[in-house]
Amino acid sequence: MKIEINDEILKKIGNVADECTLKACAVGGYVRDMIIGKGAGGKDIDVVVVGNGVKFARKVAEFLGGKDLVVYNNFGTAMLMVEDRKIEFVGARKESYKKYSRKPSVETGTLEDDLARRDFTVNAIAIALNSENFGEVIDPFNGIEDLGKKLLRTPLDPVKTFDDDPLRIMRAVRFASQLGFTIEQNVLEAAKKMVHRLKIVSQERITDEFLKTISTEKPSIGLQLMYDIGILHIILPEVANLAGIEQREEYHHKDVFYHTLQVVDNIAKISDNLWLRIAALFHDIGKPKTKMFKQDAGWTFYGHEELGARMTKEIFRRMRFPLEHLPYVEKLIRLHLRPQALVDDKVTDSAIRRLMFEAGNDIDDLITLCKADITSKNQKLIAQVLSNYERLVKKMEEVEERDRIRNWQPPLRGDEIMNICALQEGPIVGILKDEITDAILEGKIPNEHDAAVDYLLKIKDEIIKNPPPKKKRMH
Repeated sequence: MKIEINDEILKKIGNVADECTLKACAVGGYVRDMIIGKGAGGKDIDVVVVGNGVKFARKVAEFLGGKDLVVYNNFGTAMLMVEDRKIEFVGARKESYKKYSRKPSVETGTLEDDLARRDFTVNAIAIALNSENFGEVIDPFNGIEDLGKKLLRTPLDPVKTFDDDPLRIMRAVRFASQLGFTIEQNVLEAAKKMVHRLKIVSQERITDEFLKTISTEKPSIGLQLMYDIGILHIILPEVANLAGIEQREEYHHKDVFYHTLQVVDNIAKISDNLWLRIAALFHDIGKPKTKMFKQDAGWTFYGHEELGARMTKEIFRRMRFPLEHLPYVEKLIRLHLRPQALVDDKVTDSAIRRLMFEAGNDIDDLITLCKADITSKNQKLIAQVLSNYERLVKKMEEVEERDRIRNWQPPLRGDEIMNICALQEGPIVGILKDEITDAILEGKIPNEHDAAVDYLLKIKDEIIKNPPPKKKRMH
């Protein structure tokens, strides 16, 4: 079987292979995606050469004029950037692993040896690049057949495959979610058996695969597999512990775990914002620890939003998530019940102002999360709740037009307060600023400079004489 290839870079790599009298092939995801018709195979290319991969990479770099060749001598690999494309080179090899390490012992091997060490048969397909057989498919493990079946199998015994490199368990989940493939039953059982081996994998590698899975079109596929295999119990027990927690069915799925999966999917349908998806995944993690049964209300979870927000910091640190996204996720979790309480017609403008102040520029994402949080099977109820939220959004727009709360800038800066009140820098300046802010949010004064000055002159003597404690602000 031959595939028509119009990628000029592959043709040039093949020309270099001919000159060096070496056998070279494209392998991996590039080939897989080309065969299933997912574009032209993508930008990134993996090349296997039967010989010295690093020497060959240098020849290709010289031929293509690429200056950005990076050599990894410890691994016998090299990476070349050509414009915006990344090409990775490796010599065909055999690999063996020690029990408590992911670092393989490597020896020179054949092309089939190299394909055998790949994670799944759909990634163990090669395309010849030499001119004599350019485009010829090499498929010793029937990966093309598995692509047609949308099936994930391992080239070798799956227990050995996952024992050698446990990260492949995470990759199986990611590919299943990303490509819509089914994991073969014996591969799934092997993953469950070997899942404890994930503990030897670096957190960064696990987190990378996890975030790629959450970024897929329907994250619940991967999350469900992570739960079934036991991955969540190891890397995110806070999410795994949601399973079996019952809640009232009025607005949500009865089981908090399945409710959470649906919320994440609801977000994924309308937003690619990864950290909004993470907020959706964590929004109810405080429920198991706050669950109480009340005769008149059924199961309750008072304070779960505050506890969940506090739990998030530990998860971020453990998962090595970028900490710059932590305040955003904490804020959305902490506030995710607030909008629901403001849909009533009788709600005051001050309550809306305060929510907008606390949410700041993330108010739109908060409303998106709140809408996604409705997972009832009652379509009439969903329509009613969504209509309530639309009414709330309209109210917020009216308040914003009048009071300019969304992109909050204090009408009086700290240095102005110090000048007006003849104060030195210190905590009392912040307290006075908070009093002005509260007056605006409560509707006592408009969000205007002169009004703020008048209010400051009115309250400053009493506040300076008897200062209240400094308030903790979310904004």
